[in-house]
Amino acid sequence: MGHCHPPVRSPPVAATSTLSEAESKRLLAAHGVPVVEERTAADPDTAARAAEELGYPAVAKLCGPAIAHKTERGLVRLNLSDESAVRAAAAELLDAARPEDGPVELLVARMVRGTRELIAGAHRDRQFGPVVMLGIGGVLAEALADVVFRLLPITRVDAEEMIEDLRTVRLLGPFRGEPPVDRDKLAGVLSGLSGLMESDDAVLSVDVNPLVVTEGVSVAVDALVEVRG
Repeated sequence: MGHCHPPVRSPPVAATSTLSEAESKRLLAAHGVPVVEERTAADPDTAARAAEELGYPAVAKLCGPAIAHKTERGLVRLNLSDESAVRAAAAELLDAARPEDGPVELLVARMVRGTRELIAGAHRDRQFGPVVMLGIGGVLAEALADVVFRLLPITRVDAEEMIEDLRTVRLLGPFRGEPPVDRDKLAGVLSGLSGLMESDDAVLSVDVNPLVVTEGVSVAVDALVEVRG
């Protein structure tokens, strides 16, 4: 006689959500990660005032917890040179919002320039537990595939070793007239990511891409935090 086995049920998938880019960056900043200075705005007039305060060239983005992939949807405007350009970009971005985006706002920042980009992040791996990541980003990311991982928690020495373990670590030295990357501050970014993951079990992943090197300092230009619930 055949045995009757009860049906195998998959464990329920926990509900997750993403914080908006503005909220994600505020969380990173609270853990010592340098983030680009920015303002939120509800309309073109407020966006234009924010750009005047922060300086030009400016960047404007449409921001909201349901908007994860801004670039693919054309929800980013770069190199805005004056108030009228910001106002026009803000109006276009608000018009591009879809009903499923839910509540949205504009995010305005001064454009951060740097010839080098890094990526950093952390996530809770099913097998290994929480890990932190550092890699070479930007146009070289796919070609180099230069990424290092460490299990959390990490010490300052672990963070420094991660930087040294990049195969293309020479890219962090003096580069095209720019000063070398401040490794102490970069180690601080990795320590901050570790601290964030350790302090809040609800945080499932943090994606900082890009981390732009400007005047030697690595600054989070875009970030996305995924949380439970």
